[in-house]
Amino acid sequence: MKRKCIGVALAAIALVAAALPSTAQDYPARPVRMVVPFAAGGGTDLVGRIVAQELSKGFNQQFYIENKTGAAGQTGTDLVAKSPADGYTLLWTVTDGLSVLPAVKASIPYKIPNDFVFVASILQLPYAVVANAKSPLKSMAELIAYAKANPGKLNFGSAGVGSAPHLSIALINVTAGMDMVHVPFNGLGPATNALIAGTVDLGLVTPPQAKPLVEGGQIRALAVTGNKRSPALPDVPTLKEVGLNISSIVGYGMVAPAGTPDPVVARLKEGISKMMQDKGVNARMSELGYEVELQLGDAYRDFIVKDLEQWRGVAKAAKISID
Repeated sequence: MKRKCIGVALAAIALVAAALPSTAQDYPARPVRMVVPFAAGGGTDLVGRIVAQELSKGFNQQFYIENKTGAAGQTGTDLVAKSPADGYTLLWTVTDGLSVLPAVKASIPYKIPNDFVFVASILQLPYAVVANAKSPLKSMAELIAYAKANPGKLNFGSAGVGSAPHLSIALINVTAGMDMVHVPFNGLGPATNALIAGTVDLGLVTPPQAKPLVEGGQIRALAVTGNKRSPALPDVPTLKEVGLNISSIVGYGMVAPAGTPDPVVARLKEGISKMMQDKGVNARMSELGYEVELQLGDAYRDFIVKDLEQWRGVAKAAKISID
């Protein structure tokens, strides 16, 4: 079904592209910079480099990654928002800088969604709610019952105040009526190490990262935060299956500065759609543990706007702010 939808979308985009002026048909006429607002070597960077490589082949022009880190993704995101709207500076990012950070930081220098054109999102990834393997908590039901009966006794680690893992646990906290103590770390890696060591009781890890740790007996997965079970952890229920009608999904995608010409955006959509029809690309993404989900243009924009609304509500209810 997904391949059929991608095929229909590609056919529609091809019709538009056929009517474009020659200047748009010639795009890109020079190398295209894809800014990643996080450090090299992380998941966003890794996927971005695969996308850049595939688009370089598809357009017969270089797409290259430039890492602009700082302020939880704000620095690189703002750089692109203020770049010339010509299609030669793009942002490859995840929901953190687009829908999470703006929910907890009122003074953020760019506006969502007005300062960007949403090109496409290609992947989604939930989190796994995990406990130390020695924890007596063996299910979300046990966790919720214990936390409600013992407010303030359980703690959870995150990638930092206002991060997506922080707000995701806060969402669970608020929805289930729990009172768990937040312990921020400088990144998800240190938070996961603390969980394995037993320094914290709970945490969030992506399913691909959780799988070897679960199989190795270092952590226990209690639930996944997506709308469906993760292929990496097929025996682990979703939050909705355990009675919490919520979800937290990280989306990976491309945006451009507001004002980028429609014909250029159409060319980018066409290139990404073709890339995602490639069985090799899909297999590579799946091997890395990502769930392929193509959202073009308005569908991607709507996903981010809805996500931002959810996190603003959570930030208000949990009194989370980094200003």
